[in-house]
Amino acid sequence: TVEALQRMVRDYRANYKQSMFVLEHVKKTKPTLLTKSSIMLGVGETDEEVMQTMRDLRTAGVDIVTLGQYMRPTKRHMKVHEYVTPEKFKHWEQVGNDLGFVYTASGPLVRSSYKAGEFFISEILRKRAAASASKEKNLRDVAASIASEEQKKQAAPSSL
Repeated sequence: TVEALQRMVRDYRANYKQSMFVLEHVKKTKPTLLTKSSIMLGVGETDEEVMQTMRDLRTAGVDIVTLGQYMRPTKRHMKVHEYVTPEKFKHWEQVGNDLGFVYTASGPLVRSSYKAGEFFISEILRKRAAASASKEKNLRDVAASIASEEQKKQAAPSSL
């Protein structure tokens, strides 16, 4: 949720600056940990506020961002201010990618855990493939170095 609407939308015990501080602290404490946050749209935010929130998240080192439509669960909850268009969600996904988020999910039915498992597994597989390719390259380099040394030994005149 954007900073201006934080008090209206979220529990008063958690505020925007505190949330950003926690996200930044986690990333500084363990840089390899993937951090994620979500922005709920349709509660009265402006495009400028969403943009600033996304910038703040990147500044805090957040890797993954999801943007979803607020859906009023019951009549006792706050009303939907706006139904965000699919085009606007696509726009925010592009903005997230342009800002450098590792993964951006943006759509009316996207929730904070949207495809989290799928992303996690694909990242593990990608990292394993990269590590495997790196190991294979290192082995080829070592083999080439050994072969080169052997050729030099064979080409050198014998002192006997």
